[in-house]
Amino acid sequence: MHGFTAWLLQHVTDHDALGELARRAAADPDWPEEPDRLETFTEHLESGHATPAALQDLTDAWVRYASR
Repeated sequence: MHGFTAWLLQHVTDHDALGELARRAAADPDWPEEPDRLETFTEHLESGHATPAALQDLTDAWVRYASR
């Protein structure tokens, strides 16, 4: 595992929105690993009828990931 998913899963014990997203990804057997683009993960969450807050958490996480 590599890319955004690997980075995200390092945050499963965080007690914030990033941790919540990481736990959601860890529990989701269909969570995508590739392609490593924000659109990949956004489309996945949208297909599961994610809330606007969850989509914003994803975007915020992606910004942190991309700026590391």
